[in-house]
Amino acid sequence: MPPVPALNCPTVPLSNGLQIPIFGLGTSHNGGYSHDAIIYALTECGVRHIDTAKRYGCEEKLGKAIRESGLPRSDLWLTNKLWPGDYGYKAAKKACLDSCSQMGVDYFDLYLMHWPESLRRGCSNREMRAESWTALEELYKEGVCRAIGVSNFLVHHLEQLKEDCSVVPHVNQVEYHPFQQPSHLIEYCRREGIVFEGYSPLAKGQVLSNPDVLQIAEKYRRTPAQICIRWSIQNGVVTIPKSTKNERIQENCQVFEFQLEEGDMNTLGMLHDGRHVSWDPTNVE
Repeated sequence: MPPVPALNCPTVPLSNGLQIPIFGLGTSHNGGYSHDAIIYALTECGVRHIDTAKRYGCEEKLGKAIRESGLPRSDLWLTNKLWPGDYGYKAAKKACLDSCSQMGVDYFDLYLMHWPESLRRGCSNREMRAESWTALEELYKEGVCRAIGVSNFLVHHLEQLKEDCSVVPHVNQVEYHPFQQPSHLIEYCRREGIVFEGYSPLAKGQVLSNPDVLQIAEKYRRTPAQICIRWSIQNGVVTIPKSTKNERIQENCQVFEFQLEEGDMNTLGMLHDGRHVSWDPTNVE
């Protein structure tokens, strides 16, 4: 059976002219990878954007699943991430090329520094970020990475990078859901031409039992997960829900046939309470 056509999914322009699909499938460690689910997402749901990281330990398996799907590499958007244990100029370049090799690809569409803090001693976080970013800039110029960015960076981290380096990150991937809406960071990214991408759109399930979310889901005859993903996408945020279950992946993809009314968007926008369900970079210098 040939794969189904690509999901009818809008794209968001990066500052270098590339278009990133606004919806993607996330992967993770600790049971966050399923070979069959990746193939199902690609061939049965039309997903064309996959997000992974060296940290998740599934690069080789993911590369195999992509090849099994029969889809040409050029049809896909693949994001990978540099782990802080590989920060530093030489280590970062090697890690990226090793990741390409593990996945059996020649390039990544997007390559991100995973976290603002370095695991290496003897250098400040700022120095190590700048040194690693210089490696990413070179990988970008060489075409190994079609776009480069960061993850979990706050405004002061981005400001320092801007002062120390020459290429402004194309993307900042950060935790984003109704309980965690970093509006100051979002505004900064938009002002600087950095695309804002959100992970954990369902707050690891915490948002699914919220009474407001349940009420809105009932109104639209949709699931709470679909409401939260739609809210994120409707806010212009590139959104990458994770799932290893076929029925959930299919459900998460079905968010482009309806639109939330302004009042419902505002209701969800008022649920921010500042909680993190993932890493909190607030205290990273």
